Amino acid sequence: MTGLVLCEPTELYNILNQVTKLSRLTEPNYLCLLGIVLGAAVECGRTLTHFTRHPIHILRGGYESFSAMYHFFRTQKIIWMPQELDAFQPYPVEIMPGRIYLGNFRQACDPKVQKDLKIKAHVNVSMETGPFFVGDADKLLHIQIEDSLEASITPFLRHLCHFIEVHLELGSVILVFSTMGISRSCAAILAYLMHQNEQTLKRSWAYVKKCKTNMRPNRALVAQLSEWEKVVLGDIVTDILDPLY
Repeated sequence: MTGLVLCEPTELYNILNQVTKLSRLTEPNYLCLLGIVLGAAVECGRTLTHFTRHPIHILRGGYESFSAMYHFFRTQKIIWMPQELDAFQPYPVEIMPGRIYLGNFRQACDPKVQKDLKIKAHVNVSMETGPFFVGDADKLLHIQIEDSLEASITPFLRHLCHFIEVHLELGSVILVFSTMGISRSCAAILAYLMHQNEQTLKRSWAYVKKCKTNMRPNRALVAQLSEWEKVVLGDIVTDILDPLY
């Protein structure tokens, strides 16, 4: 139906964990509707379509399905003070449901995040050293590059893809991160998706952008991803001169 869109639990999880200066949950004009009964949610959604130009998202499976997947979001609290919402710390976004997450250095250092998401391996694309898996090459891939136009991620891409593939085969949950989780770690995720799915930079970009709306690899990394596209597909397909990139 026009105006109503089914929303998967992982989509809602990523929506709730988008961040600009503050968490998405602290925005005063943001409404999240979780319908336990699909019929009631649809009826309510139809009413709301008369008051907005944006589609109304109906959560597939309702609250029960969502809370089963993301139990750490459950709370008995009903009333939240503004300062409590401001202090809310978002989680890494989900790239592959329950398997690959994309985040920042603070999230990679948070024991609660590691426990709640059951993280078993890290890909650290930054100059900083985190507190987990230090000295364990089987669980930590540390790609030490600066977030600068001189940085080169290309020499690490084959190892990166192999590292992620091995851990997925082992059933491990992987967190890929950089300092802010916007440039270098996003480039790493893009390179993996291009390799794994044998797909263009354009298609991979659109997918990651949907998961993390503020992703922005720097221009040098985008140029290297374009060359990686040639390695993966045999030719450069995506026009990185497009303002989108």
